[in-house]
Amino acid sequence: MKLLVVEDEIQLADALSEILRRNMYSVDTVYDGIQGLDNALTGVYNCIVLDIMLPGMNGLDVLRNLRAEKISTPVLLLTARSEIDDKINGLDCGADDYLTKPFVTGELLARIRALTRRKGEVRDDNRFEFNGVLLHKNTCSISCGENDVKLSLKEYQIMELLIANPRQILTKERIIEKIWGYESDVDYNNIEVYISFLRKKLSIISAPVQIKTARRMGYSIDSIEK
Repeated sequence: MKLLVVEDEIQLADALSEILRRNMYSVDTVYDGIQGLDNALTGVYNCIVLDIMLPGMNGLDVLRNLRAEKISTPVLLLTARSEIDDKINGLDCGADDYLTKPFVTGELLARIRALTRRKGEVRDDNRFEFNGVLLHKNTCSISCGENDVKLSLKEYQIMELLIANPRQILTKERIIEKIWGYESDVDYNNIEVYISFLRKKLSIISAPVQIKTARRMGYSIDSIEK
């Protein structure tokens, strides 16, 4: 799952990003509203953590522009302000939730989970399922029946993306944007290596699913045909 943090207090932004990465999120961090809007308009993020007071363009203007462009990514506003009018303005501009600084890390994570909660393949906040295969966020592992194997962070993120989009072909470009960031210079060979690792681990746990290759396009996850 990929998040964007837009916060001009560099120490806070970097601390937030590190906390989110430790909780298995892929994170891009920017420090002004203009760059934040540029990143957000790509539409590759599952959630945006957005400060209101930003240089270049304030958070509310970023929100207005995003919604005007029909970008529906959930937005969690961060603000040092506690006045009710500011909260109302943020929600009216298109925010999905808000959090007043200073805040407790646990509450931030809970609000992000609430905003990014999916239906269908997601069983709860820490476990994803597809055709009997379980992806565990807390332990960074994948299991099937009694079989379980650990995943690296990138393996986990790629598998989460595949399971969240079952039977859909995910292009290599989309995988790179979601996992490494749209400005990344990662090449396709990196993806092929991780897909190879994941296929071996699915085999280890005797998973009834497979990662299919769509030639010159990308990858999808599907049930193994009997």
